Amino acid sequence: MTNPKLQALSEAGVSIWLDDLSRERIDSGNLQSLIDDSAVTGVTTNPSIFQAAIGAGGAYNELLGKLAADGKSVDEAIFTLTTNDVRDACDIFAPVAAATKDDGRVSIEVEPTLANDTEATVASAKALWASVDRPNVLIKIPATLEGLPAITEVIGEGISVNVTLIFSVERYRAVMDAYLAGLEKAKEAGIDLSTIRSVASFFVSRVDTEIDARLEKIGSDEALALRGKAAVANAQLAYAAFEEVVASERWKALEAAGANAQRPLWASTGVKNPAYSDTLYVAGLVVADTVNTMPEKTLLAFADHGEVTGDEVTGKGSEAQAVFDRLDAVGIDVADVFGTLETEGVDKFKASWTDLQQTVADELSKQA
Repeated sequence: MTNPKLQALSEAGVSIWLDDLSRERIDSGNLQSLIDDSAVTGVTTNPSIFQAAIGAGGAYNELLGKLAADGKSVDEAIFTLTTNDVRDACDIFAPVAAATKDDGRVSIEVEPTLANDTEATVASAKALWASVDRPNVLIKIPATLEGLPAITEVIGEGISVNVTLIFSVERYRAVMDAYLAGLEKAKEAGIDLSTIRSVASFFVSRVDTEIDARLEKIGSDEALALRGKAAVANAQLAYAAFEEVVASERWKALEAAGANAQRPLWASTGVKNPAYSDTLYVAGLVVADTVNTMPEKTLLAFADHGEVTGDEVTGKGSEAQAVFDRLDAVGIDVADVFGTLETEGVDKFKASWTDLQQTVADELSKQA
């Protein structure tokens, strides 16, 4: 029986995706149980998730032994291990994909070291798409300036994309434009637009973490009163931008040709500050036709004590803008915040890739 609190979230129109994947989850039946009992309808992954999974135990030993015997390099082994997990997860979620319009999706990320290289990102996305070879896979591409044309190119070739690492509404608008441009290219190429799916992963908790630290440094009563308010407000402004785009004639023409909307996805929804509710970035961002991708800890917290009180996002643009006006008034340079977050985000992605490489190298040596 599905957890009632998670079922209520799902019935409010929020697709619940798990931000985690491992061979153990796949083989033990845990992933299927989350579908059956926790209303989970998709999965997102990243190098940190795979690093933790591969280094956690013996679930990968058989395949690692074969890769070592075949003399595969570390990067070749990573490609095989990760695409194998994602392919099998796609198969588990295939019935969900068949029964729903946009769910049942599993995301896999292009190599993070390519975040500032458009052509290499496109090549990596194509290789992952071909290797996983499942229609319900999403290829994660970061929303860097170099990533934007890669998004258009990949969408234009009929590849479904999860655009990740979005922090600002300005960059989110550029992402939506890149998606529409890709759909227009695909239409010109005669590709069936209904086969293309996309989500735009708008990062949440890191915004509060960065802005709260700056507010505390300022230290005034006015500044301290704004702690914990920026992230949700930022997401509310992003949703207002999304509503503008889907109301445009440009989008309506693509929709009439069979295109699917690029749904907003609330990412980084694990709460970092223990002073805040551990369900803040789930309960505070309930709105239909969105995705919330959660680490298991957040999923379990909401299943235990989360509450759905209705739409928390639609029509909140003016209130959200007022928060940012107040942030500006106390001296927060929001543009600098978002620039810092993107730079740090890319650096963290690259560091996680290095950690994954080291873990796989260590595991391969054990099997040699």
